[in-house]
Amino acid sequence: MHFDESSILPPSSRSLESLHDVCQAVDQGTARHEAEWIKLRRQMHCAPEPSGAEIETSRLILQRLQVAGMKAHIPDRRVGVIADLVLGDADEHSPVIALRADIDALRMTDQKTVSYSSNREGLAHTCGHDVHTTVVLAAAELCAEIAGQVPKSSLPAVRLRFLFQAAEETCEGAAWMIEDGALDGVKCILGLHVEPAQPAGRIGVCYGVLTAQVDEVAIAIHGTGGHTARPHNTTDPVAAAAMLICNLYQILPRTVDVRDASVFTVGQIVGGTASNVIPDEVRIAGTLRTIDRESREKLLERIRTTAQHIGQLTGNEVRVEFRKPLGSVRNDTSVTAAFELAGRHVLGESGVVRLSRPSMGGEDFAVYLDHVPGAQIRLGCAGPTPDGESWPLLHSPVFDIDERAISLGIRILVRTALLLAAAGADPVK
Repeated sequence: MHFDESSILPPSSRSLESLHDVCQAVDQGTARHEAEWIKLRRQMHCAPEPSGAEIETSRLILQRLQVAGMKAHIPDRRVGVIADLVLGDADEHSPVIALRADIDALRMTDQKTVSYSSNREGLAHTCGHDVHTTVVLAAAELCAEIAGQVPKSSLPAVRLRFLFQAAEETCEGAAWMIEDGALDGVKCILGLHVEPAQPAGRIGVCYGVLTAQVDEVAIAIHGTGGHTARPHNTTDPVAAAAMLICNLYQILPRTVDVRDASVFTVGQIVGGTASNVIPDEVRIAGTLRTIDRESREKLLERIRTTAQHIGQLTGNEVRVEFRKPLGSVRNDTSVTAAFELAGRHVLGESGVVRLSRPSMGGEDFAVYLDHVPGAQIRLGCAGPTPDGESWPLLHSPVFDIDERAISLGIRILVRTALLLAAAGADPVK
């Protein structure tokens, strides 16, 4: 199999036709195991683990991969799993296509009244990572099964690598996986994310930028506190914090071209210990999300200068730090085309939506794309709702999915990997 060094060869309908038999095996295997994989997803949904501590989840994944006869291991950091599978006539020197899932949960309370709601206080799979894990794990088990059933001549020669990544929510896990060799030999990488704004039975594909660049913004305001009856004897860091937040909310949207998407949001304000005491310090934490790189630099500088001016005006010391910068997910054209073709084959023409605008959310899938081409799609997961109601969105305490999305995600993900392998082996100009 040959891959161009700068890009992946585009898939074609001819590539899909050559995979007819194996695609049938994918569909039949998915139907056969669908109930089992839904049960697996519910098992993980009950037992969420936070970023960097996904030890039980990693062991569960490893055990299932080993039962399927795959070569798999947990890196020395004790979280995350890397597994390899050979299809067709591929050998150890053949390029690798990677399929990635994130396995961590959020630190929040699950408020759903279902039999599989979280049984761990303060932890919940409200971003769908249990679904991502199920889809990729099922894809691995299915491909291992097909490798033993379908003649090698019917399979494209490809090595598949399945990545089960820890700590996506803290934007650390992708870098860990790369350090642990997850991208060694990899020529492209595939991913998906559930999308409750789309119904199950539909996917969203985006050519180019899919997600925003994200910077965590940490601001510390230090000054002189005192009695709330005598604010004139203080520099009142609380008032300075309020002034700073209001100014940033007003100034930043007018700093860059209004046609360039950007958003600054404060998510945390910490200060004080009593209602009648003005504290010496207030801390503010938020995020800046941008699409355009030049706009990002302008906004970062405007945050710094605004903070400095508010400090001078109020007599406080204001320190600004930008932490954990995360780039955009920028989808490769050919990999996205493979996802689109696979999606249309599984869902029909109406089941694939081309997304015209990127999400302002962040995803550390972007870190992999700094090293290899790849793409991520949005997997519709909303179920039917009463008229006038909408499906709970990501990070909602009652977030859930229509579980029909699981089997559809499996079929699309496996087809996409096979299409890319087939296109590489037999390109159509």
